[in-house]
Amino acid sequence: MKPLILVTNDDGINAPGINALAKAMSGIGDVYIVAPERERSAVGHMLTMHRPLKIEELRERVYSINGTPTDCVAIAVNKILPRKPDLVASGINRGANLGDDVTYSGTVSAAMEGTLLGVPSFSISLAGDKPYHYDVAAPYALEVAGYILDRKLPDDTLLNVNVPNKPQDTLKGIRITRQGRRSYDNAIQDIYSPLGEKHFWIGGGKPMWEQGEDMDMQAVIEGYISVTPVHLDLTNYPALEILRKTWKKDTEN
Repeated sequence: MKPLILVTNDDGINAPGINALAKAMSGIGDVYIVAPERERSAVGHMLTMHRPLKIEELRERVYSINGTPTDCVAIAVNKILPRKPDLVASGINRGANLGDDVTYSGTVSAAMEGTLLGVPSFSISLAGDKPYHYDVAAPYALEVAGYILDRKLPDDTLLNVNVPNKPQDTLKGIRITRQGRRSYDNAIQDIYSPLGEKHFWIGGGKPMWEQGEDMDMQAVIEGYISVTPVHLDLTNYPALEILRKTWKKDTEN
């Protein structure tokens, strides 16, 4: 039996990246596409709970949902697919998902939802500006998918993949990385309406990142595909032990 693969994204059902990813995944399994009806970038791990959601079948095995990437994965796994999928593939995103971006990313969050549902999952993004080389990223998506299906992943772990948006012959290979830290200077802009009313626009700004050879951002800058294992357990275990000891001590005093 062929693997059953769910393909989704946060750029929307009509984004070219999801078609490139689905085409790549069809080489190793039976593919279902379930994605937001429109772009839902930067919604994070949002789950829609305040209104009903509508599923629209666009063609065989292709569905859109008027919700978030997380909604799409949850509904696909529980209501649309004929059985639990063997893999969730999210992307190919137009733009990087590096460092702290993973906490905002709908692309990564779709893979998180798959992981929470017990399905091995990965997200893949193109790091750079348009024009986007989806044809370059697609073979790496296939390589990552093959690895996951062959070897599985540790519990509660997804792979976050970022491919430099460059021609294939300029890339240096794959580097296994850890999540870095990235922030933006002057990311909130003041803008004014035609009536002179002041508003704020979040986005843009100059990115700043943590340096280090094993960082995801550094790998991409140097021309490597970054593959980062992301764990869903956010507990800081050293801090947990410190808190247990100091809280107990303070209580006793």
